[in-house]
Order: sequence, then C-alpha cells, then structure tokens
Amino acid sequence: MSKLHIKKDDNVIVIAGADKGKTGKVLKVLVDENRAIVEGVHMVSKSMKPSAKNPQGGIVKQEAPIHISNLSLIDPKSGKATRVAIKHEGKNVVRIAKKSGEEIK
Repeated sequence: MSKLHIKKDDNVIVIAGADKGKTGKVLKVLVDENRAIVEGVHMVSKSMKPSAKNPQGGIVKQEAPIHISNLSLIDPKSGKATRVAIKHEGKNVVRIAKKSGEEIK
C-alpha cells in the first residue's frame, strides 16, 4: 500500500485529461487503485434498473474515479495547484503547500 498526497475532503484541481482545470472536493480515495472520486469531475452516464430506491430507473450521471497523478492540491493561500511537503512535528505529520508554505488542513 503506497502513501498518497491526497486525502478525503481535500480541494483539488485536475491538471491533465478531459476535465483539465476543473476543481472539486475529494469524496473518496481508492488507495489500492491509486484513484480518487472528485465532486463534479469525470462525470459518466450509468444505466440504473428500477429499484425500491429509484422506481423509475433510467440514466443517472455520477462521478467516476480519476487517477491520482491527474490531480493536484489547491494552495489555500493562492488558490492554484501546488505540490506537497511532509513535515514531522513530534508524532504529528503536517502537509505543507510548496508554493506558499501554508499548512494544508
């Protein structure tokens, strides 16, 4: 299992692919596949059978996983893409934006 620079609830920007430039919040990280599901990014149409939850069925738009390498964290200060530095403060691990030096929460 590898360490990833992106976590759930992070604000990210897409830096490559069809959705380049779009931003969103990470809903889920799939660690084994090195992918993440980002709100409003990489939308696909999925056919749904009628069920108790969705009695009509039909075609539903939903987010599909996007590869981690196509995502970059957003700098809290400037709002642009940034790389991440890891800093150890005692037992705590803190992520820091390379562009501004701000802590990423």
